Amino acid sequence: MVDERRYPDMWVDPEDDPRESDDQPRGERAVVADYLRHYRLTLEMKCEGLDAEQMARRSVPPSTMSLLGLVRHLAHVEREWHRGWLAGQELPPMYVGDTDDPVFDGAVADDDVVAEAWASWRREVAHAQEVMAGLDDLGATIEVHGDQVEIREILVHMVEEYARHLGHADLLRECIDGRTGQ
Repeated sequence: MVDERRYPDMWVDPEDDPRESDDQPRGERAVVADYLRHYRLTLEMKCEGLDAEQMARRSVPPSTMSLLGLVRHLAHVEREWHRGWLAGQELPPMYVGDTDDPVFDGAVADDDVVAEAWASWRREVAHAQEVMAGLDDLGATIEVHGDQVEIREILVHMVEEYARHLGHADLLRECIDGRTGQ
């Protein structure tokens, strides 16, 4: 719980922030893994305490963006890059629908949809962490859409995905209940 007298605009007191650690990551893989850990925890924190309606609340018309849509999108991204590209698995679509963007369009105010989104995201994050733990050479290349891409580029792309979308999450959460902070 935040001591509102000391930290009026923060989610948690800095001493209680689960994203902070006394361990300083060393080496490229450890630094990237730590950024991803930090951003993944931030996504959970930004959505904490919201009901299905709040999770599915859209930003501004005609946008379909919502916190629930972001959770679904990031589950899809984790799956596509880690299972699809890094692990070389053939994947059916994660979300299907009758629209051009079923990831966001299917993010509706339903407790089961919210629970499924979080379960998918957590499953894909766990798999991504396993894949990343087995990577020895971030300079190794794999083929992505016909191009040779270094593994480090994929991992940095994941950091970029979270950083960009957590900015969206900040604004979405503020529109829901005025909550801002770290």
